[in-house]
Amino acid sequence: MILMKETQVSTPSSYNSASLDLDIEKFKGDFSYDALFAKLVNGLLPSFVEEEADSVDGPINISTSDVSSGAKGLLGPVFPEVDTLLLIFKDSCTQLVELRKQIDGKLQKLKKDVVSQDKKHRKTLGELEKRLDGIFSSFARLDSRISSVGQTAAKIGDHLQSADSQRETANQTMELIKYLMEFNSSQGEDNMMQLSSLFSDDKRVGEAASIAQKLRSLAEEDIGRHATTVPGNAGASKGLEVAITNLQEYCNELENKLLSRFDSASQRRELTNMAECAKILSQFNRGTSAMQHYVGLRPMFDVEVMNEDSRSVLGDQDSTPNHDDVNVALSERYKQITDTVRKESSTIRTVFPCPNDVMSILVQRVMEDRIPNLLEKLLAKPSLVNPPPMRQGGLLLYLRRLAVGYERTQELAKNLRDVGCGDLDVEGLTEALFTEHKGIYLECERASMRQLYKAKMEELLAEGQLSSKGASISVIVVQEFVSWNEEAISRCKLFSPQPANLAAIAKHVFSCLLDQVRQYTTEGLERAREGLREAASQRERFVLGRKVASGPASTTEGAATAGETSFRSFMLALQGCGSSVAIIQQYFVKSISRLLLPVDGAHAASCEEMSAAMSGAESSAIKGLQQCIDIVIAEVERLLSAEQKATDFRSADDGLMADPRPTTACSRVVAYLSRVLESAFTTLEGLNKQSFLNELGNRLHKTLTNHWLKFAFNASGGLKLKRDITEYGDFLRNFNAPTIDEKFESLSIMANIFIVAPESLSSLIEGTPSIKKEAQRFVQLRDDYRSARLASKLSSVWA
Repeated sequence: MILMKETQVSTPSSYNSASLDLDIEKFKGDFSYDALFAKLVNGLLPSFVEEEADSVDGPINISTSDVSSGAKGLLGPVFPEVDTLLLIFKDSCTQLVELRKQIDGKLQKLKKDVVSQDKKHRKTLGELEKRLDGIFSSFARLDSRISSVGQTAAKIGDHLQSADSQRETANQTMELIKYLMEFNSSQGEDNMMQLSSLFSDDKRVGEAASIAQKLRSLAEEDIGRHATTVPGNAGASKGLEVAITNLQEYCNELENKLLSRFDSASQRRELTNMAECAKILSQFNRGTSAMQHYVGLRPMFDVEVMNEDSRSVLGDQDSTPNHDDVNVALSERYKQITDTVRKESSTIRTVFPCPNDVMSILVQRVMEDRIPNLLEKLLAKPSLVNPPPMRQGGLLLYLRRLAVGYERTQELAKNLRDVGCGDLDVEGLTEALFTEHKGIYLECERASMRQLYKAKMEELLAEGQLSSKGASISVIVVQEFVSWNEEAISRCKLFSPQPANLAAIAKHVFSCLLDQVRQYTTEGLERAREGLREAASQRERFVLGRKVASGPASTTEGAATAGETSFRSFMLALQGCGSSVAIIQQYFVKSISRLLLPVDGAHAASCEEMSAAMSGAESSAIKGLQQCIDIVIAEVERLLSAEQKATDFRSADDGLMADPRPTTACSRVVAYLSRVLESAFTTLEGLNKQSFLNELGNRLHKTLTNHWLKFAFNASGGLKLKRDITEYGDFLRNFNAPTIDEKFESLSIMANIFIVAPESLSSLIEGTPSIKKEAQRFVQLRDDYRSARLASKLSSVWA
């Protein structure tokens, strides 16, 4: 607890209510209640506040003496000024209540004044609205009258203008009649000399030309009207016919005179004078003669300039530039023509009142005169019956130049359109230039394909690649065929951008490629087959019937080598054929198929055509593979006949501990098969490979079986045979042909017939039903077949 200090009890301060004066003015403006309160009580509170602060700041000491002294202090008042403050507050409340009554009184008075003034204001507004309505009605009547007066004034103005126009027309008509009568007087130079000065004043040439054209129109209209209303009245307007003749003569003379002035100004490059003459000449047939005259005299249409076009693009007469050089030269020449037209455009737009018409004539002259002159020399149409030789570029040179000329001319037309050519259909003129060429384009493309193929075959023949010894089918050659076709398709897109037309032409061009590949691959396979036939013929010279002739070993080996060589050559040709077909299929999918989609059935028809084109090569391939099998089997038979000895299966030492190695004949055959079939394993794929190996495996099985049936076997020979069968079976497992594996497994079991004792044969055969059919033939090959009387012992087995 805090010790309170003893305070002296002082008497209440004296307070005078008159000293408190609360005025309404003090509550206006920035009134602060805190400031007012502080002003009322600050004089009474300071001593108490200071004492309270002192009691808190000192140290806290609690003692009995302090408590007793504090108790004494509590007997007096703790806040002696409270009575004074109460008096102040009561007096303040009394004054504030009085001030509120005064303010309420003033507010009531103000409300009454506001209500009174509001009534007066509303009354005044009502009177103003009535007056404004009257003013608006007055303005409406005034506006209606003004409008009526304005319409009347406009009608009067129209009448006055019409009257003035009629008066002016009448004056002009009278003047025209006067001039018409002058031209109607008589014909001849004397009459022309009697015309008004207007028609001879060089400073009024424009006015004279305008009046002369009006007179011609007036006279021709009058003659036409009389000819319609009075048929057969030849003399009705005889005088005006004279006037027309004189006017025509005058107009011709004036036009020639103006053209002469125009030419003189043009030579001096006086554009202002040229413009004046052109403006006057525009009154003569809309200025057509002046425009054509100007265009016809342009230096860009001189014969020398047009001859220079062809020289700059094609070079000397004896030279034959390639299409790339022609492309560059033609682009440069067309750029020069465009620049010349652009320069002329600047002059034309300054001189002529109708520059678009002049530009139309200028560009038309370019597209109908200068460009055809150049294209005629660039695109000489070739003969399809006797095409130009390949040393001169052949038909391909014409097609490439045609594509370059068409593409560059289209660019020229676009550039001329950008420069300005009025309403001229410059694109239509461009198409017209190539209509004849596009009509024979597809036939030229086909003939070019045939010519290129023929030249390529002659080249390969000269290189020795088309003989039976060089019978491989080159993928590079097929890729060259495809490149020709790609180039042709690009030209198709250029000449026939419409999807339907493009699809039809692309189909024909792709057919050319199919014909080339079909012919090349089929002939290549046939040449490879010819090599096989030659090898077979060489072998047959040493064979009599089904026995191998006993000729010189070197000759026999030579025939065998020729067989292997022809086998490998055919496999290489077959590999090239397969790769070629893959290239064609890939090219079709990538570049051709999407072009055929706009035409229903075109895609399917091309697929069928592609399949039919490959059928010839497929047939040759099948026949060639059969010949390859024949070559292999013939060599196997030769090796077996030459190397297999009777003692191999019937040795003097008939023990079961025979030599574990296969016979020499078996080793030679397996070595030969491994060597010769290596190319077949790498070349053939898929079903073709499996079919070939199955057929070869069956033929080997049959050949070996027939071969072994020629020998007699003892027990050791049976073991030797079983070892050979195992060797053959191990090699043939590379064929991945389960049926072949099963056949050799059966042969291996069959060999047990020669190994087991005679008394065990019955159980062996009966226990192995798969060999029972062939066992009867093989069991007769045992050397003890007769001595052991196996026929009678096994009779029950065969029953």
